[in-house]
Amino acid sequence: MSHVPLPRTAGPAAACACGAAPPSARADEPDGAGARFGPTHALILLIAFLGLGCALFLAGTELQTVFALLGGCGGIGAATLTAAGGGRLMTVLVETAVRSGADK
Repeated sequence: MSHVPLPRTAGPAAACACGAAPPSARADEPDGAGARFGPTHALILLIAFLGLGCALFLAGTELQTVFALLGGCGGIGAATLTAAGGGRLMTVLVETAVRSGADK
């Protein structure tokens, strides 16, 4: 501990800003647009998937199982991004599937 005396303040402490809204991702971008999925995120995910696949293979997992696990993870990720995007892409995919099925 320091032996320097702390100054004493008179009156109540300053108001806490705990309830204040957090700042956006960047002040110069509206609605925190900098927090969206971008190329850096895609590169990080690609490296993580390559590392996970290599680790599973080196641990002795069969190659078919490695591909099944990574494919399942990719499918879950794609569904999550589609759902988080407001469902616009999902609407287009379902509409395309219905139209192609109706032609048969």
